[in-house]
Amino acid sequence: MKPWFKVMSKVSARTLLFVAFLALIVPSFAQDPAAATEAPPEVAEAVAYLPQEAADIIWLVIAGLLVFFMQAGFAMVESGLTRAKNSCNIMMKNLMDFCIGALAFWAIGYAIMYGENGNSWIGWDSNLLLLGSATAGQDYALSAGWFFQVVFAATAATIVSGAMAERTKFIAYCFYSLIISLVLYPITGHWIWGGGWLSSMGMRDFAGSTVVHSVGAWAALAGAIVIGPRIGKFKDGKSHPIPGHNLPLAALGVFILWFGWYGFNPGSTLLAIGGVSHVAVTTTLAAAAGALGAMLVSWMKFKKPDLSMTLNGALAGLVGITAPCASVTTGAAVIIGFVAGILVFISVMIIEHKFKIDDPVGAISVHGVCGAWGTLSIGLFGSRAVDLPYWDESSAIQDGLFYGGGFHQLWVQFVGVASVFAFTFACGMILFLALKATIGLRVSADEEVSGLDILEHGNEAYPNFVQHD
Repeated sequence: MKPWFKVMSKVSARTLLFVAFLALIVPSFAQDPAAATEAPPEVAEAVAYLPQEAADIIWLVIAGLLVFFMQAGFAMVESGLTRAKNSCNIMMKNLMDFCIGALAFWAIGYAIMYGENGNSWIGWDSNLLLLGSATAGQDYALSAGWFFQVVFAATAATIVSGAMAERTKFIAYCFYSLIISLVLYPITGHWIWGGGWLSSMGMRDFAGSTVVHSVGAWAALAGAIVIGPRIGKFKDGKSHPIPGHNLPLAALGVFILWFGWYGFNPGSTLLAIGGVSHVAVTTTLAAAAGALGAMLVSWMKFKKPDLSMTLNGALAGLVGITAPCASVTTGAAVIIGFVAGILVFISVMIIEHKFKIDDPVGAISVHGVCGAWGTLSIGLFGSRAVDLPYWDESSAIQDGLFYGGGFHQLWVQFVGVASVFAFTFACGMILFLALKATIGLRVSADEEVSGLDILEHGNEAYPNFVQHD
């Protein structure tokens, strides 16, 4: 996804007023051939071009609103799949992910991610600090680009909430949320979307299977390892289920996330063009295939179709198709989604039962493992013939293995997945170990047993109901 301020030129208030004025006077030119011949060429060019540019800005803002609504989806999923006594804590963390992240991304993060005065490893542009507040309101394209990107940054941050749910200190989580939006997400985003070294290699990640989802998931993996499992999760070397308190709430969250994904993937076109429809179709098919794949494999394993696994299968399909949504055929989208649905089930089983890592909502599997699969799938199914026109003909991007391109693109995608994992996981480990050694990362055993809602926030999500652990 190219920087927005490279895709569009500036649209000022005067320009928009000029377009409105032209809309009134151009019809009169059409009625008077003599007058029409007197209109300068730049007028006709402005009439033909600027309305499209205004439509692009409007589309990007609408897509950003859809992605913002995904915060509600994450909150519902995470709350529904955890216990009632921690529901307010989940809501607070999802709210603060966006509030803290928005301010951090406005202040510094955007300058690191899209600044052109840095290098291939980290961007920088002092004019983008505080989003260029000295000229605020004069560059609508820049504002639209920042708004669309800040909701992506919030999505990466909120993934960690579910993996570390029910035992994390709220103050420690707030500090983490600041760092990922300030540094971790912008740096990896610069590598792939901001003209960094992975972009130069020809890595493709259209809407963020790696840039957004895997970054959040690998940080979540580090956090889950450092903080350890919930009390009672593992006994005598075996995993014991801790059921969520409200599966219908979790299901509602998945539907909200699926809906918001139509801003996430189609919005990443950055332009109001026909290719949006193809991205919407591939997104839909992959999600449906992911849910089907997870349902079938859970049915075979448990002898019953498991709802929570099927919900995660839909999300796995969505995460998997996020990188290749503009680069693959509809048939390939179905395959990618179906494989993601199977992978998420296998990954959850391995992470929980073999590695004894407690991830209450399966965030690491959904966003990390399936994000990696989706990114790699471009090296298998990616086609320049299908790809939307966002890549220069001279770029290093190649067709995938199954489309005659050999292993080149698959190798590039692997390098991207591996490098983002190494950087994010290492930084996550350092960050969470530092928090553990300073302000503390985990609540006390008494707080965990009683629930974080009362002792961390003084609130109860269900004050008139008897709660069961």
